[in-house]
Amino acid sequence: MRLICELRPCVAFMRRHLFGVSGNGIGIGNVIGNVKATPKRLMSGKTYNVPPSSEFVARVSGIATMAKLPYQDTAEGLDAAFIGVPIDTGTSNRPGTRFGPRQIRAESVMLRSYSATGAAPWESMMVADIGDVNVNLYDLKDACKRIRETYRKVVATGCIPLTLGGDHTIAYPILQAVAERHGPVGLIHVDAHADTGDVTLGSKITHGTPFRRCVEEGLLDCKRVVQIGLRGTGYTPDAYSWSREQGFRVVRAEECWYKSLVPLMTEVRAQMGKGPVYLSFDIDALDPAYAPGTGTPEIAGLTPMQGLEIIRGCRGLNLVGCDLVEVSPPYDTTGNTALTAANLLFEMLCVLPKTKHY
Repeated sequence: MRLICELRPCVAFMRRHLFGVSGNGIGIGNVIGNVKATPKRLMSGKTYNVPPSSEFVARVSGIATMAKLPYQDTAEGLDAAFIGVPIDTGTSNRPGTRFGPRQIRAESVMLRSYSATGAAPWESMMVADIGDVNVNLYDLKDACKRIRETYRKVVATGCIPLTLGGDHTIAYPILQAVAERHGPVGLIHVDAHADTGDVTLGSKITHGTPFRRCVEEGLLDCKRVVQIGLRGTGYTPDAYSWSREQGFRVVRAEECWYKSLVPLMTEVRAQMGKGPVYLSFDIDALDPAYAPGTGTPEIAGLTPMQGLEIIRGCRGLNLVGCDLVEVSPPYDTTGNTALTAANLLFEMLCVLPKTKHY
């Protein structure tokens, strides 16, 4: 009996600091009535944010932040941050991606602390959700300006942004800010579409043009650009000739059918080298059987397993930013698209340079 009494304070400490629950079983993060704002974990003399475990805190409770992380309004003190960019003004087909960040956050309550790869991001990085960019839904050029200015502030702190889109237009202003800090970056672009168009209905800024604009402004190291999963009907016999002319490596979806992409990613890592790399993942790279909730679906795409292989294959690269774009909840009736997106974003976090692995 005496032993049990002596152990009780230890158990209470573990419940508070390791599992994110107070003595009465209520989670310390985002739940009404708590004294502390967020659970913390002490590792190697440093304290890190730790999402409350669903073993002790109901998944449906609290405010919906990414992975139930704490919210803060700046990137100060963070190694990485989740940021929403809720815009679909650049969309050419089905709208709805303005609701993407909110739905991805809602589905992210299923995430736990460790990846199947042994990655333990909460044990080695300070991470938080810093909310959404205040975009202008009526003026795409002004929206891009707002995005660029927000990301300049984020990357200036040394924080690595992980973006919840939003349509793919947002990659352009984000890369403007990232390249301003790091210089021209390598790009791993996973998508059904090349997004290298020039002008659409008189507009040079749309979700189909971001990477042409990036090339024009010298934001990309074109010899370190790979586009994976491209497919679908085209406007010309070779829809990807412009990409190849710039020096991009183009990997069409047909080249990925029926196979693991681990060997491909070995080649991609060699291509990227030690320089800064940005990862841009359009959810429509996946076949619409797995990710129907998107604006411009194309048949015969990648599988979620191949998506994981691509992201996990980025481990060891000097990643300086990532995005997951084009989730459109109105067309995602089961929530599977947003759930997949949430998991892919967590996997991106797990391959950042500072992530601890067991």
